[in-house]
Amino acid sequence: MARDILKTLKTEHDAVRDLFEEIKSTTDRAKKSRAELLEKIEASLLPHAKWEEQVFYPEFKKRADRDGLQTHAEAVEEHRAVEQTVMPDVHAADVETPEFAGRVKVFAEMIDHHAKEEEKTMFKMARELFTAEERAQLDEDYEGWKQSGAGAAAVSAAKAKTGVKGVAKSLAG
Repeated sequence: MARDILKTLKTEHDAVRDLFEEIKSTTDRAKKSRAELLEKIEASLLPHAKWEEQVFYPEFKKRADRDGLQTHAEAVEEHRAVEQTVMPDVHAADVETPEFAGRVKVFAEMIDHHAKEEEKTMFKMARELFTAEERAQLDEDYEGWKQSGAGAAAVSAAKAKTGVKGVAKSLAG
């Protein structure tokens, strides 16, 4: 099967959705499971989001028409809202509480909404804006970026902003 960044991103969306389904099915007593699942969600989500913000979205924006620019602006704003508000709120809640469960549910709903919009609107536009060869090259570049120092630095900075250390703190306490 030929490489295609849009297929890779969709596959990652599906994997994160599955992780959210798992974490939503846990009980307040599942402290370790919840913490581990949240860690897996973030380990999948953060590289994906940072690469989109640093590479895919800017390339999309360069080629987009007015509708595409609006789609781009919505995607950037959704990333910002999740990174600056939703994820820190999840980390501020004790994993053994209904507050944590409620915040994770909102987190999951926002990610699902964002992914559906990307898949339905942005990816459809991207198929027109990027050739199959360009999408294959973006896919290769993404794989390399995830292994690179730049990728690691972007993810570390996002973790610091979102309060990823909050889970470790609540587990230690």
